[in-house]
Amino acid sequence: MAEQANNEAVETQETAAVEAPKADTQVQNPEQFLKDFNWHNYEEGIDPVDEGQLEEFEKLVAQNFVDTLNDEVVEGVVVHLTDRDAIIDINAKSEGVISLNEFRYNPNLKVGDKVEVLIDVREDATGQLVLSHRKARTIKAWDRVNAAHDDGLVVNGFIKCRTKGGMIVDVFGIEAFLPGSQIDVKPIRDYDIYVGKTMEFKVVKINHEFKNVVVSHKALIEADIEEQKKEIIGQLEKGQVLEGVVKNVTSYGVFVDLGGVDGLVHITDLSWSRINHPSEIVELDQKLNVVILDFDEDKTRIQLGMKQLSAHPWEALGNELKVGDHVKGKVVVIADYGAFVEVAEGVEGLVHVSEMSWSTHLRSAQDFVNVGDEVEAVVLTLDREERKMSLGIKQLTPDPWTDITKKYPVGSTHTGIVRNFTNFGVFVELEEGIDGLIYISDLSWTKKVKHPSEFTSIGEKLEVVVLELDVEGRKLSLGHKQTMDNPWDKYEAEFGLGTKHTTKIDEMVDKGAVINFNDDITAFVPKRHLEKEDGTMLKAGEEAEFVIIEFNKDFKKVVASHMSIHKEEEAKIVKKAAKAAAQQAEESKPTLGDTNAKLQEIKDKMEGKGQ
Repeated sequence: MAEQANNEAVETQETAAVEAPKADTQVQNPEQFLKDFNWHNYEEGIDPVDEGQLEEFEKLVAQNFVDTLNDEVVEGVVVHLTDRDAIIDINAKSEGVISLNEFRYNPNLKVGDKVEVLIDVREDATGQLVLSHRKARTIKAWDRVNAAHDDGLVVNGFIKCRTKGGMIVDVFGIEAFLPGSQIDVKPIRDYDIYVGKTMEFKVVKINHEFKNVVVSHKALIEADIEEQKKEIIGQLEKGQVLEGVVKNVTSYGVFVDLGGVDGLVHITDLSWSRINHPSEIVELDQKLNVVILDFDEDKTRIQLGMKQLSAHPWEALGNELKVGDHVKGKVVVIADYGAFVEVAEGVEGLVHVSEMSWSTHLRSAQDFVNVGDEVEAVVLTLDREERKMSLGIKQLTPDPWTDITKKYPVGSTHTGIVRNFTNFGVFVELEEGIDGLIYISDLSWTKKVKHPSEFTSIGEKLEVVVLELDVEGRKLSLGHKQTMDNPWDKYEAEFGLGTKHTTKIDEMVDKGAVINFNDDITAFVPKRHLEKEDGTMLKAGEEAEFVIIEFNKDFKKVVASHMSIHKEEEAKIVKKAAKAAAQQAEESKPTLGDTNAKLQEIKDKMEGKGQ
């Protein structure tokens, strides 16, 4: 019963509220209230209201009360601040509460400030109006960003931090992406210097599906730069000197910003002196003066120079320098054919590899000098008009061939160092600048050397004899085998024709076999001379007796035969038998006396028969 009475009381109160609102009651929906209001209950005892007053009342209601629809952005007023929250009045039935965290961007928030809020929930379970300033800012921010993009407006943004490939910018509370290429017209090397700055941007792209915004600062200045560029290009002339800023440094040159127009200073036009890399004389963002050397018809490719702003070093070269003078300089470049030595700033001379040593054996320039070496040289030629100079280093020492005939007469014995091989011989250095050649045939009396590397090695000391000397041609012919006796002289008697030796077959070859009598004497046995007495052939590893059938000391040729051994025996037997047969025939032959007696006997018989 009590609960029913209470419900009726509540219902009575709500009805009364509709019928007769109090003066301090806020009407939630004024228009609906006016429709539902029961005027007949109040007609009695109330003075009639004219139409003008009624319209004024309706206007006041419309101005002072809002229709609190969910997800609607309205303007509210800060009426109170606590340590954690802001109390916001939006002229609704109740006031809303918003956490101060949503106002972190505005630390100076105070009572009376107007703020935009979103009505999240008109009335939650506790009857509280739920508002959000952050969501309201987001909705309004997207409206403003879209408008800025569509209308091409310039917006302010706060650069919050770096990210991969660019920066994150706060624009109207939305995090937008600023690509590194869109920060400025020139390459940016230090992104961190932009963090915390507020700059102007253009909204260049919006992806509504993924809620992505891309902004550009470069787009704001490109238009101005384009105008400056046209103005600069129109005034370009060859020989004109301009001030620029180093924009980029590469291995082949330097790009200079002339104020919206880029030009290239090639590495060869940076300095009269040789440099390995442009960074040796210029650095990024450096201001410098350059001269226009050339440009194409559209003036889009501009060739600049720096060294042309100063006089050529050859013009400052003193007239006292002449051929034969000694100069000092630094090796700046090494090539296969020689080295370039800088004797003064921008003035170089070439030391050809043939002028580095008296040696006639040509070597690489790197065998004598390195880049950066300080060297002394003699001026060999000097052409001021062509700006060319040749230098020599070997001329600092005496020519070793001057008294060559005294130091190295024909027949003299010396010790040299093996320096190089060729297919036909060995180059031996007797001293710096004195090289001699040992032909492969003069390396050994006995060994058949196919390549010098089989006999000796680079850097090995070798005893030699001077065989020939050509002073004018600077050629020296040497021999190594001549330093020892020719063993073939003694072998001529030991292995002469007809001498017999016992050894084994070392190797079978196509046309016969090879046998070795000792370390020096190798003989060849023709195939038919391998036949044994029984008609079979000797095989590799088989030992037998051989007879020398040819010996040539000059050509180191020895030919042997096994077949001749038993053929010779057969020949002896045949010869002996023939001799015996001849002797027997001789003995049985009649003498003259026998013949006369026989004739007498025959005569006597004939005479007797006649009687």
